[in-house]
Amino acid sequence: MRIVFAGTPEFAVPPLQMLLGTGHRIVAVYTQPDRPAGRGRKLTPSPVKQVATAHHIPVFQPPTLKAEEDQAQLRALEPDVLVVVAYGLILPKAVLEIPRLGCVNIHASLLPRWRGAAPIQRSVLAGDAETGITLMYIEPRLDAGPMLYKKTCRIARLETAGELHDRLAQLGAEALAEILPDLETGNIRPEIQDEAQVTYAAKLEKAEAVLDWTLPALELERRVRAFNPWPVAETQWRDTTLRVWLAEALDETARAAPGTVLDRERTLDVATGQGVLRLLEVQLPGAKRVAARDFLNAYSLKTERLGRPA
Repeated sequence: MRIVFAGTPEFAVPPLQMLLGTGHRIVAVYTQPDRPAGRGRKLTPSPVKQVATAHHIPVFQPPTLKAEEDQAQLRALEPDVLVVVAYGLILPKAVLEIPRLGCVNIHASLLPRWRGAAPIQRSVLAGDAETGITLMYIEPRLDAGPMLYKKTCRIARLETAGELHDRLAQLGAEALAEILPDLETGNIRPEIQDEAQVTYAAKLEKAEAVLDWTLPALELERRVRAFNPWPVAETQWRDTTLRVWLAEALDETARAAPGTVLDRERTLDVATGQGVLRLLEVQLPGAKRVAARDFLNAYSLKTERLGRPA
């Protein structure tokens, strides 16, 4: 098949690399325009562009695909299929009609659960026991197209969104490899999504990362996991911000007020609205991430209150 691949971030790299190892021809890669990155704000190519360039694949970076000249360019490539993975642009109806076999998207959830921008983080926040990858045809509505294939995985105890992201990226590549033969022959039966089962994964907001110590410890643990590596859970400590990278809910109770650091040796345990949250890895502004036991070598927090004053 003649394949056009559209993707931008690291999540899209494993499926692209998988396609490079097949007998199919990747005739072009579409990705977001280079963006400023790093302290020097130097224009930096996307991870997908870096892989495509290394393999001498033509790269196109239109700011949108609404312009007729950009659509004509894609049409001239005569793609059999357009594979889309976290591309970051909305595809107009005219673009969806170009590939002979349609446009296939890799989505990081078990649709129709968690349509939208942040399915990995929202599944962790919700305490889902499992998640996975859904391959679907793209249609104009958000993540609402007919489903082609699903691949499921368990969410591990204390697994962060970042760790789950990396596993799902690989799972997406595996799922795409498994469905390619049927896609090519047309031996595929799309399944319409059940609209009654739809949930939406809203974009993450930085304000969500501020820990509310009146919440149960288990919910706070999920927030810490879901917001690692971005935006990172945080709490106020004295006159500064303490970021919390890793934490674990303990199956015990505490009589102290929520946010109180318990009087314990070598552990950073905090009373919550229900239960105790053990902070495992923390970070102060301008400093490195450190294990809580190392942090306690430099600071004493016993009986102090974390969080903003009521």
